[in-house]
Amino acid sequence: MGYGLWQPACACKHQYWFKNILLTAIKTCNMFNRNSTTYILAAALAISLLDTACSKKIDEAYLNPNAQVVEPIEQLLPSVIANFTAGSSAANSGNGTAGDAREIGRYIQYWAQNTNNYQYDRMGGTNGGNGGILGYTWTMHYAAVGQNLNQIINWGSQQQKWDYVGAAWAIRAWSWLTLGDEYGNVILKEAFDNSRTQFDYDSLSMVYDTVRVTAQRALTFLNQAGTGISANLAIGDKYFNNGDLDKWKKFAYGVLARSFHHLSNKSTYQADSVIKYCDLAMSVNNDNCIQTFENSNVSGTMNYFGPTRGNVGSIRQTVFIADLLSGNNPLFPGIQDPRIYYLIRENANGTFKGISPVKGAAASTGLATNDLPTNFWGSTYTSTTATDDKNARFIFRNQAPFPVMTACEMQFIKAEAQFIKGDKAGALATYRNAIQLHIDMLKNDYATNVPANGLITDAAENAYLNNTAIVPETADKLTLSHIMLQKYIALYGWNAHETWVDMRRYHYIDKDANGNQVYTGWVPLAVTDIYPDNNGKYVYRARPQNTSEYLYNIIAVTAMGGTATDYCTHECWFSMK
Repeated sequence: MGYGLWQPACACKHQYWFKNILLTAIKTCNMFNRNSTTYILAAALAISLLDTACSKKIDEAYLNPNAQVVEPIEQLLPSVIANFTAGSSAANSGNGTAGDAREIGRYIQYWAQNTNNYQYDRMGGTNGGNGGILGYTWTMHYAAVGQNLNQIINWGSQQQKWDYVGAAWAIRAWSWLTLGDEYGNVILKEAFDNSRTQFDYDSLSMVYDTVRVTAQRALTFLNQAGTGISANLAIGDKYFNNGDLDKWKKFAYGVLARSFHHLSNKSTYQADSVIKYCDLAMSVNNDNCIQTFENSNVSGTMNYFGPTRGNVGSIRQTVFIADLLSGNNPLFPGIQDPRIYYLIRENANGTFKGISPVKGAAASTGLATNDLPTNFWGSTYTSTTATDDKNARFIFRNQAPFPVMTACEMQFIKAEAQFIKGDKAGALATYRNAIQLHIDMLKNDYATNVPANGLITDAAENAYLNNTAIVPETADKLTLSHIMLQKYIALYGWNAHETWVDMRRYHYIDKDANGNQVYTGWVPLAVTDIYPDNNGKYVYRARPQNTSEYLYNIIAVTAMGGTATDYCTHECWFSMK
């Protein structure tokens, strides 16, 4: 426009004509380096008076495109909640815990690849050649939900929508804990600082402190919002807790229970705090926090593990989970678990077998063709797709609800805390209740496509719970292995992150006080099968997201040791003694 006159479409156009004349005069004085301070000050004062007279009309006529626009927080929350498993942001679509769970599930032998020598079956960590893998939780926390949660908190506070503010803080607490447990040291104090281009890392112990403060802050606002159903919160919370404030509080308490229990190896472990928060968290299945899906024609509205999205077509159940459920585990010999048809897949012979990690190619499994399990969508062992989900079960259907935190998990945490404390009678009762809660959850929510002969009857459930090999008749016969193996089953598929925390707390193959391996029947990889970069060691953490950290924040990554070839084997603070 140069020095031409600008005339806004408002009643003050003559004032703005005069304003432009004054601006032109100021620019002319500056161009010729005139000593015209007096004239410039006078002109500036005139402009100020003109702006005051007409600023409101100008703001109404011409919105500033760079000004922050306040979005309805009811529309922000759904995209945040999607990231409990798999969501998207304006920057990318690789967000959420489910993407990383595909690989973490290999570390703990939930499943393995149907081909040989897959890097993550070998406990390999991320490297520059596969930077997106094991970066989904990182991008979820920092890119997808980070600023969105900040906006919900800021705008919700301005609008006094304490239910949204409380829910946002609860999600932030969960996100910090999930992030820290996966990656170890992370960016905490400088996170979400838009003025920075590089960010320093902080210790995981600081993250844990932040988790607890944040969860308590969430409870403060949720209590301020009240109890029962919040109709307005239900608008943005349609696919999680449906506006149920009490469920959100239980969710926050569940985060606290996890955070206290993860430190079971430390001398400062507080079993009573774990028990307290478990009692305040979900205790019945109606309390469960479960993500649901619209399942429209858009794949992003479907379950991440469903066949339409095609994300888990190459994984197959392992021999460890198959033996646990079919009666081949030494702790539960000869007992077929009534949950078996719900959780894993049968083969052409009608039996349940699994594969060993690293040896996934059909010819390498050691199984006859008819003993190979189908994929989780019911297709053949070698197939990585399915035309629909008519044969899919459990969390592997397009519209299957996906648990995020459940009553059975809280009861297993409580049972372990009671056991460690020495209250074995209490631990036994809680342990039995935990198993029953999980069985009932499957019966009520995941019976779709289970064959008639595999449906859990009340008689089958009672027989299982009354079997003394499953639930010992006396407390002195209960072991850590009972609790941890049954928790492994109850969290199977949907909670790889928490099971990985558990297995790292017991360093995969730790033994109990009686000299027995806690995870009975879990066979570690041979040293020759472990990924070469690990130098023969097990994996204990994921590397930070490759693109943002190893390209743009490499100085900070190097300073905290993240460039070590075997960085993924460095034990995290939470599991150290």
